[in-house]
This record gives sequence, C-alpha cells and structure tokens, in this order.
Amino acid sequence: MADLAQTSRPATGTLAGAGRLLDYWAIVYRRTWRGSLVSSFLTPLLYVVALGVLLGGFIAADPDRLEGAPTYLAFVVPGMLAAQAMTLGIGEVTWPVMSMVKWQKTYFGMVATPLRPADLVLAHLAFTGFRVLSASAVFALVMVPFGVWGSWWGVLLTLPTQLLLGMAFAGPIFGYAAGARDESMFSLIFRLGMIPMFLFSGAFFPVANLGAPLEALARVTPLWHGVDLTRMLTLGTLDSGSEVLLAAIHVAYLAALAALGWWWAVRRLGRRLIS
Repeated sequence: MADLAQTSRPATGTLAGAGRLLDYWAIVYRRTWRGSLVSSFLTPLLYVVALGVLLGGFIAADPDRLEGAPTYLAFVVPGMLAAQAMTLGIGEVTWPVMSMVKWQKTYFGMVATPLRPADLVLAHLAFTGFRVLSASAVFALVMVPFGVWGSWWGVLLTLPTQLLLGMAFAGPIFGYAAGARDESMFSLIFRLGMIPMFLFSGAFFPVANLGAPLEALARVTPLWHGVDLTRMLTLGTLDSGSEVLLAAIHVAYLAALAALGWWWAVRRLGRRLIS
C-alpha cells in the first residue's frame, strides 16, 4: 500500500521537492544555532593557537619536511580546517538521521506527502552543506590574522573544497544511518573511522612519516585527499602541472564518493520509508 500511495502522488523535481523543506530546516537551525556557537567560533581559534602557535613554536620549520609549508602553523591549520569539515559532515547525518527515521519518525510524515526520498536526502544534505560552509568560513576568517593564506584565490577555492569534503563523508554515512536499525554502530564509526583518520591522514604530520603500508592506507582515505587539497589551496602551491593534476585527482575522488553516497542514501532511505 505504501508503494501504491507513493507512486500515485504527482512527481516533483528533486530540487523543487527539497525546496519545499527549506522552511523546515530554517526552523531547525533557528532553534539550534546557539548550540553551535562554541564549536563554530571558539573551537577553531583554540585549535589554531594551541596547535599552530604554541605547539608549532617547538617544531623546526623545514618546508622540505612539511610539504612546502614555511611553518608548522601553515602546515597544521589547513589540516584542522579539513578535519572540521569531516566531523561536521559525519555529525549532521548520524544521530539526526536516526532520529528522523526511528525516534521522531519525521521522515515518515514527510514521505506521506508528494515528497520523495530523494527530496528528503537532498534537503538534509543541503542543510549539512550549509553547516559545513558556515563553519568553514568562520575558520577561514580565524586563519587570516595568522598569515597562513598564500593567495586570495586560495581563500575562495578552499570553501567549496570543504563543502565537497563534507559531502564525501555525509552521503555514505547518511546511507548507512538511513538503513540502520539502531545507533550502536555509530560509536564504531567515530572510534574506528573518524578518529583514526583525524589523527593519521596528514592533518598533523606528513603521512610520509608513517611506515609504507600505513602511508599507502592513509593516502586512500577521503580525509587525506581533502587535507592535501586544502593545504595546496591555502599555501598557494598550485603552480605546476603535477600539482594541478594531483588537485584534479583529489576533486574527482571526493566528487565520486559524494555521488555514490548520494545514490546509496536515496536507495536506503527509500527502502526504509516505502517498502
């Protein structure tokens, strides 16, 4: 009956359907934005000062060993920016999706209208993208007084890079959360997935410092691609054909992961709500 009811409703474009949820997500943000003030504004400043300035003062600056960065501050800050995009992308689609499917059942009410699962996924990911972009913009502003930006165009390109990185994580994790029966596996996602990537994907030290097997493993993680691309843009090192080619590989990798995540999220949510 659910399948029949869904197919009998007039179809709407995915963008139009997601647009109808704009007021819902605006209300959500209006009621919750105060809770993100510390994480969005104060935490980046503390990270930059603690790790970049204070810890960086004890680390010898050798551009050959810091992937071209003139100081440890210039090396570590882009990594923290990319890591923030990852944590936000994951955090916005774990328990929030579980809540809308299992506890509050908000998605079941939405899909009872002409809205389709694809509309719901697009709207939720768009809100996640907004959170990633706004937090990344604040982080970028925090970085300005410390003189780590190598070019003005790097500032402009870094923000869409964080959006792409956030979506590369949000899409697949959304797909998992949409079909999960309980939240027990979320702790493993954070402990065995997010935290190891946060520590060992080049955000705080070059992955070349790892052993060969671990370095190879680090280079296939989405966060390493995001960190390396963010660092290129921050330092303004895209001045050779090899660097441009590597940046294109990073973008293609993250875009493919985001697209596959989108497809899986729509498929899993549709099965959960309509089957």
